[in-house]
Amino acid sequence: REAMIELLDGFPESVVAFEAVGEVTSHDYKMVLDPAIKAAVAEHGSVRVMYVLGDRFTGYSGAAMWDDAVIGTEEFRHWQRIAVVTDTPWVAHSVNAFAWMMPARIKVFAVADREVARNWITADD
Repeated sequence: REAMIELLDGFPESVVAFEAVGEVTSHDYKMVLDPAIKAAVAEHGSVRVMYVLGDRFTGYSGAAMWDDAVIGTEEFRHWQRIAVVTDTPWVAHSVNAFAWMMPARIKVFAVADREVARNWITADD
């Protein structure tokens, strides 16, 4: 089966940008997202993540919830910024509910504001 996470091109090497397509499983994270994040941290010492959950996203399998995607990675302390692009209310609420626990700066953007999210995730501090 093809992975349900697509890495997005055209971002700086220190940014891992990806889009969820269909139903995302924990296998997708392990095969696509984890290696990309590990490589960015190894190369740059930190990583920024842009996560797009647009109209092609249908949901998560039971094992692949947000905490698997983010909290479950050992590189989490190296995350600088996280941009979550979604019009899915429960995803936005979940991200905002857990934002205080995260060492990274995190913002939720509407799908219509995808370019704004891109500018924020790539901006110099």
